[in-house]
Amino acid sequence: MVGNCSCQGYYGDRIVEVERVSKIYQQGKVVFKALDGVSLSIERGEFTALAGPSGSGKTTLLNLIGGLDLPDSGKVVLGGNDYSRMGDGERADLRLEKIGFVFQSYNLIPVLTAAENVEYILRLQNVEKTERISRVRSILDEVGLQDKHNSRPDELSGGQQQRVAVARAIVSNPDVVLADEPTANLDSKTGEKLLEMMKVMNEERQATFIFATHDNMVMDFAKRIVSLHDGRVAGDRKKK
Repeated sequence: MVGNCSCQGYYGDRIVEVERVSKIYQQGKVVFKALDGVSLSIERGEFTALAGPSGSGKTTLLNLIGGLDLPDSGKVVLGGNDYSRMGDGERADLRLEKIGFVFQSYNLIPVLTAAENVEYILRLQNVEKTERISRVRSILDEVGLQDKHNSRPDELSGGQQQRVAVARAIVSNPDVVLADEPTANLDSKTGEKLLEMMKVMNEERQATFIFATHDNMVMDFAKRIVSLHDGRVAGDRKKK
């Protein structure tokens, strides 16, 4: 069981609730307010971009939503679980069970094959071996890597590595997939194909995707754009 928050179910279809969140970083005598009183709700099945220039607070907000960090004030609730009421172990369990991560630098394990990288999350979840093999094979086929199951990361292109990363993020059927600048290291054509793939996953699986990005192409694909500037929400637009 993840967490013991009494607010389970309170937010209904809102999978993420950020309430008056602030985050301050200090390096020596320099103090930087990364987030300043941000409030935001995200419903299940959204395809949302947190957009803004470097230093706007978008990656900080994504990390707080993912439970990788905690706010200095305010609260973050994911799936009815209030991070402020959870210990480190509980938050780690929540990330394992409910969140998929896609990073700019892929973060694949170099000594493992594509299939083994995707399977790793299922091993941590103690999924039975036959089920693991079936799900890994299916998801790698789904992302167009039918002939790359046994290839290691250094044998794959950047786009193929990011497809493995997306497969790893989605294979456990998480409630939320968090993607931090997923197209940053890809050429425009490869990035577009990756976004098309994730959009299909969003629509067919009803998986909630939240991107931190300054890439206009990601914003074009997003169904909702939350603009951040100097640690505050500067705009919030849903597309028809």
